[in-house]
This record gives sequence, structure tokens and C-alpha cells, in this order.
Amino acid sequence: MPERPYVIDQMISAKSIAARIEELSREISSEFSGTDKLVVVGLLRGSFVFIADLVRELDLPVEVDFLEASSYGNSTESSREVRILKDLRGEIEGRDVLIVEDIVDTGHTLSHVLHLLESRHPAKMRTIALLDKPSRREADIRADWIGFQIPDEFVVGYGIDFAQRNRNLPFIGKVRFAE
Repeated sequence: MPERPYVIDQMISAKSIAARIEELSREISSEFSGTDKLVVVGLLRGSFVFIADLVRELDLPVEVDFLEASSYGNSTESSREVRILKDLRGEIEGRDVLIVEDIVDTGHTLSHVLHLLESRHPAKMRTIALLDKPSRREADIRADWIGFQIPDEFVVGYGIDFAQRNRNLPFIGKVRFAE
């Protein structure tokens, strides 16, 4: 089936994202100031650009690990069924953990991941999301830190994709489908 034509309108500039990451990294560095090593867990694939920029700004010793969960596939709508496609490589028991999410939409993915990782008994676990869409929330969840709150729009860029495209855009853009 041919892809519907669409255009992308910039919503959040690369400069705004960089400035917000600097602010967030100061808060996170303060929150975890006593840690011997923070395990930063990126939720793949959408968070990979965000996590790269965030860890470079943290004034902490960090270890990076990844977990891949999916509830979208190639759709613009969440299936609400969360599948773990790749688990962590390292152990988090007794360790300080920061979960990095690209976007909290319905909240099902982050809720599922939190329950999974809480069962592994980290010392302290916090969450950060680059984007938050509270109007779409179905699960009772909120990230500890949020980069930007956005309206109910389908967005791409800065690691976030539509059918594996547009991850490489340096900004967050709204997808507008042609009529």
C-alpha cells in the first residue's frame, strides 16, 4: 500500500531542545548527586538521540543500557499491547536508574517498563521523557522530568519516527497528512 503523502511542520527547534536538555541535566545531576554510577536506560528506538545528548550533559558517572519496547509498529496509533523486543544487558538491582523515554502518549509503554524494572529492585528509579501528551493518557503515569508538553499531534524528528523515517531531523515536527 502506498504511503500517504505528508509534510512536517517544525514544532520545537533544535536550539530549544538543547537548552531544555541543559536545564534537565542540572536537575537530574542534583537528584542523583550521591550515586557512584547512574544506569541510564534508553527506551529504543525513539530515545537514542535524546539519551546521547542528555548523558553528555550529566555531571555524573553514567552507564548506558537500552530496552526496546513497542506498542506502535508502523502505525500512528498505539496498539496498547506492549512487547519487550530487547531487554537490558546489565543488572539494575540496588543501583540508581534513570529511564529515558522519547514521548509519553497513552502511558502504557512507560507503565509496563516501570513495573518490569521495579521488579528488579533498583535502589532509586526515576523517569524522564522528552515529550509528554497528557491529553492522550490512558495509564496513570507521569514522568519525573518532562522536556516539553505537546498537544495531541503526531510528531517526528530528534529520534522519533513515522514508519522508520524522519528520526534524523534535528527538531521535533508535527506530521500533517495531505488531503
